[in-house]
Amino acid sequence: MPAWSTRSPARRWEQVYRRRLMVSDTLSVFAAVFGSQWLRFGTESEHLSIDTDPQFVGFSVSYTAFSAVLVVGWLYALSLFATRRASIIGTGTLEYKQVVDATLRVFGLLAIICYLGKVELGRGYFLLALPVGLIFLLGTRWIWRVWVGHKRKSGWYFNRTLLIGERVQTAHVGNEILRTPSSGLLPVAAITSDSVLVDDLLPGVPVRGGLSNISQVLDEEAIETVVYTGSDRMTPEGLRQLGWDLEHRGIHLVVAPALTDIAGPRIRARPVAGLPLINVDIPEFEGRKYSSKRALDILGSGFGLILLSPLFLVLAFLIKRDSAGPVFFRQKRVGLNGKDFYMVKFRSMVVDAEDRLDALQKSSEGNGVLFKMKSDPRITRLGAFLRRFSIDELPQLINVFRGDMSLVGPRPPLRSEVDQYEDAAHRRFLVKPGMTGLWQVSGRSDLSWEDSLRLDLYYVENWSMTGDFIILWRTARAVVGSSGAY
Repeated sequence: MPAWSTRSPARRWEQVYRRRLMVSDTLSVFAAVFGSQWLRFGTESEHLSIDTDPQFVGFSVSYTAFSAVLVVGWLYALSLFATRRASIIGTGTLEYKQVVDATLRVFGLLAIICYLGKVELGRGYFLLALPVGLIFLLGTRWIWRVWVGHKRKSGWYFNRTLLIGERVQTAHVGNEILRTPSSGLLPVAAITSDSVLVDDLLPGVPVRGGLSNISQVLDEEAIETVVYTGSDRMTPEGLRQLGWDLEHRGIHLVVAPALTDIAGPRIRARPVAGLPLINVDIPEFEGRKYSSKRALDILGSGFGLILLSPLFLVLAFLIKRDSAGPVFFRQKRVGLNGKDFYMVKFRSMVVDAEDRLDALQKSSEGNGVLFKMKSDPRITRLGAFLRRFSIDELPQLINVFRGDMSLVGPRPPLRSEVDQYEDAAHRRFLVKPGMTGLWQVSGRSDLSWEDSLRLDLYYVENWSMTGDFIILWRTARAVVGSSGAY
């Protein structure tokens, strides 16, 4: 069992964490609303007028009273939209989406009321409170999430989890959960249909018996979450009864379908005759979604090239001064639909680096397919610095602007690497390769080939514009905070 597994406190941490979120939400909303009022009107007492029917006299309401009502309504919406629900806090993007949705609905309703009621609401006040409030809310949520992440790395803030189902499927689900401790789930025991007690399901996750032992294990292991992966021996009535029993005990039930590497946006519940069927959308590789991605690539790369052009000139001078050879290094890579293109980088190695590669293959520290070497003798003195902070990758903005690459996507491989691919790996070529991608921000040079491929295929199947922005943000953090690529 992992070293951090024995230190997970009881689920009361969720209640404490939700209270902390409520306090930070209240402070954020209060600061945004009353701060906007102060910036717009200062300390003077201002009123907003409300025009009623012509037969009656209009009346006014102080902005302070209006702000107080807005604060209460905003906080109520955050609770109504379950932005502090235990199943979404601390992981994934749903928490952020719920916060944004609740906020936009509050201000949308406010705009409608002001229009229909002929309320003369100050535009500056309105336009300040909305974005500032969102920034405060999302910012504080992100800070709390980082804090929880650090706690989980130290072994705290996990839900003790029981895995139930067929052995092979349950082992797969349990392994994926252990791979991502940010989920907040900590498998401590398993119940399998064959109830074989000889071997642990996973290291540190013992099999505690069959389906008849569920109640006993729930009590003995102080289980807080049950993950059910499916079993032929569990009848629909039995699963329903299990749900009722867990509800009575206050234990979360998570049903894990036999789907892997499928993201939420492609999954939709489809109730049919009382059955919670899951509809999985077919991935699309063209259309409006990809037009938006291309527009972002053009704008982002174009702006980046203009902004970084002075830096490019300085780097060109330094590279020429550091070692003999050209400033740029052009290398043939495999891109969209398996077509070759020339990727551009700042030269960080000696001129004959490609010719010396074969002699270094036995010293590779890569993952079987990719050649990696921490102390590569071909790297120049300046090149080591450029590669440490991925500065050598910046000229790929030219490839992005030309359409060979995207800002975010799978890693562009060499043809020699592609020749070693199995069939599944070729799905990486369904989208354009990227300057950065999911595997780069999930471990950079330290991942195995299997993990790198799995993350690339996950991106291909499930990418979104929101996900791209998150990857770009995480890329900046990975470059600055990690040991760099090699």
